[in-house]
Amino acid sequence: MQIIQGMEYFFSGFKLISQKGLKRFVLIPLLLNILLFGSSLFFLFGWLSDSFNYINNMLPEWLSWLEWLMWPIAVLVVLFSYSMLFTVITNFIAAPFNGLLSEKVELYLTGQKINDDGFADLVKDIPRMVGREWTKLCYYLPRAIGFFILLWILPVIGQVLWVLFTCWMYAVQYKDFAFDNHKVGFKQMKDDLKSKQGLSYGFGFAVMLLTAIPFVNLIVMPVAVCGATRLWVDNYRSKYRAG
Repeated sequence: MQIIQGMEYFFSGFKLISQKGLKRFVLIPLLLNILLFGSSLFFLFGWLSDSFNYINNMLPEWLSWLEWLMWPIAVLVVLFSYSMLFTVITNFIAAPFNGLLSEKVELYLTGQKINDDGFADLVKDIPRMVGREWTKLCYYLPRAIGFFILLWILPVIGQVLWVLFTCWMYAVQYKDFAFDNHKVGFKQMKDDLKSKQGLSYGFGFAVMLLTAIPFVNLIVMPVAVCGATRLWVDNYRSKYRAG
């Protein structure tokens, strides 16, 4: 079943990040994620706590029980919604390092270099990589706004659609590094992912679940890049590269 396979590909990333020769390429994305994601969540939950204190002070005493109901709902929405938006933003900064990590994972898995570019060529590629992240952000934001509205106005259906959208975007976000390393266009990449949607939704669902777990989410980014690259090698690479 493709959904289960997609989840397995994500979890295979945990083994890959510990492999000799890959660890040093994991370090920078890992540190960036810990610094940015960890600090932002700290401030976010501080703001959330202050907001609830303010709301609770405005409520009459007989409605104070609502705080216990609102907290778990708000935390779930924040964990699943904010983490997705933050992932897209963080990848603007980490894009060159994630692209390099994906390249090295592919070399580890296949024994073949993607190209013979040196460090200078990598630096020249940074604007293209950041531009690719901008393309993903432009793809994400209008859809996120639409699905977020449905999340609040369509009971059950809206929540299901939001989860499916989040899973899809995690797949797009992390699988794209391997596609981009091979200069595969964004539209073509989406078409390829749609041809095996089960893999994408399974992979994205695993990312979503672990991103919502405090502390574990700090290592999700490099794990997802590694797992997505293995998925690329097994399912899409032969289409674009012989051998």
